[in-house]
Amino acid sequence: MFKTKQADSEIHEDQLLNFLVNTLSDEIDLDLGATAEIEAEDIYEVLVGACADGTSVSTLCNSSEDSPSANTILYHLRTKFEPERLERVANTLLRRDIVELLPEQVEVCADLHLRPYYGDEDDTDALYHSEAKRGTTAFHAYATLYARVKNKRYTLAVRRLEDGDTASSVLAEFLGVLDGLDTDVKAVYLDRGFYDSKCLTLLQTHNYAYVVPIIRWGEAIQQELSEGWSRIIQHNLTGKLDGHSWTVEFPVYIDCTYLNGRYDENGVARHGYAADAPFIETPRQARYHYSKRFGIESSYRLSEQAIATTTTRDATVRLLYVVVSLLLQNVWRYLHYEYVATPRRGGRRLWWWPYKEFVNMVRRAAWTALAVRRAVPANRPPDDRFHR
Repeated sequence: MFKTKQADSEIHEDQLLNFLVNTLSDEIDLDLGATAEIEAEDIYEVLVGACADGTSVSTLCNSSEDSPSANTILYHLRTKFEPERLERVANTLLRRDIVELLPEQVEVCADLHLRPYYGDEDDTDALYHSEAKRGTTAFHAYATLYARVKNKRYTLAVRRLEDGDTASSVLAEFLGVLDGLDTDVKAVYLDRGFYDSKCLTLLQTHNYAYVVPIIRWGEAIQQELSEGWSRIIQHNLTGKLDGHSWTVEFPVYIDCTYLNGRYDENGVARHGYAADAPFIETPRQARYHYSKRFGIESSYRLSEQAIATTTTRDATVRLLYVVVSLLLQNVWRYLHYEYVATPRRGGRRLWWWPYKEFVNMVRRAAWTALAVRRAVPANRPPDDRFHR
């Protein structure tokens, strides 16, 4: 009779911190020079600790007894990371362990994430400008590519956006990442920011199944989405490049949702999806499968829980913080499955180990390693109210 294998060891907080620091050290080689007073591991220890603590590098260093100077750490962060090299190394870093967890076939999602910028309007050259959102048109913008495996999301790539970048240029890079994976891609789910003729042409050229919500460009599609029942229609978009134009044709699945009094006077909402996938035959299936990508938003919420805060306008430093934040999630999922889950017949048993607990363990390990202040000076001894 098969028996569930019980845990015969433990992973302690300091080991989690060591794993993260070693992962960064193995993939990012910092040349600090022979006269440097600190080592790369010291920088990574502070970097991981600041992200797990959700505070700034300066705040963490200033409250720690064994931490290097905050100015020293920030100087190396600003000068030792080149933007292009960081993006290349970052994607290798993110895929380092999780590729071995991917099954033979995966679903992938791509998304554009905008972090509002509220600083000086005359100092936005390195930012990404888009339509107004949350009171600003300037953003620190990032594009991310995820693999979705049984409701778990693994970050495969991240890319910083700036003015001049287009959805099609980002998608072309992401499709190159997918072409290099040793796994088949069942479908690509994109947000509406990728709905244009160039992106749809790329998807068809690479022969990927896809689902993309449409934008109501033109009177024809506006009319289609204002009347009728659930149905499938053919639609096309025209693109132009270097004076040449072309037309890409694709099916649009229009799914009607009925809830009296919630939408318009008829209680009907129509959702349109540009979709081409062998497992999608009806509009309802198109909407159902696309809804799977909404799990991406939870990854952003997790990212906000564990990312270093900063007021710097240095785009490379900000990208580094985002990469470490996404790395924390990937490492948690990798360790959870490979080391914490119990092997058993029919699949591993995932023990209860939420992301928040993982981050708290890393935070406490960083506090211990850096000797974060646990007491403050007092001008008189504590009285009885401080004891029990």
